[in-house]
Amino acid sequence: MSLKEWFGKGPKGDWVDISRKKKGGGHPPCGRKKASLKKSGYPKCVPRAKANRMSAKEKASAVRRKRAKAQGVGGKPTNVRTKAAYGGKMYSCGSTSRRAMY
Repeated sequence: MSLKEWFGKGPKGDWVDISRKKKGGGHPPCGRKKASLKKSGYPKCVPRAKANRMSAKEKASAVRRKRAKAQGVGGKPTNVRTKAAYGGKMYSCGSTSRRAMY
């Protein structure tokens, strides 16, 4: 599969940058021009279908985690999980410990 197919419209494509918003709402296409000149932060790209399912807090969290990591280490792009790891508090229940998911 070519990059044009991957990032273009279609079943595997139509990726958007959730770190930015368009004026009329929605998100602009993935990528940016002249990356070395801009200091607006690195884009966090996801398929449009996934972006539509994410809440504003989930989007902000994903962008924050992406920008917190060092970018381009070893000449490779930096990837972070779109959804944060789901943890929980530990509590004791008798002789076994169980994980409470809140």
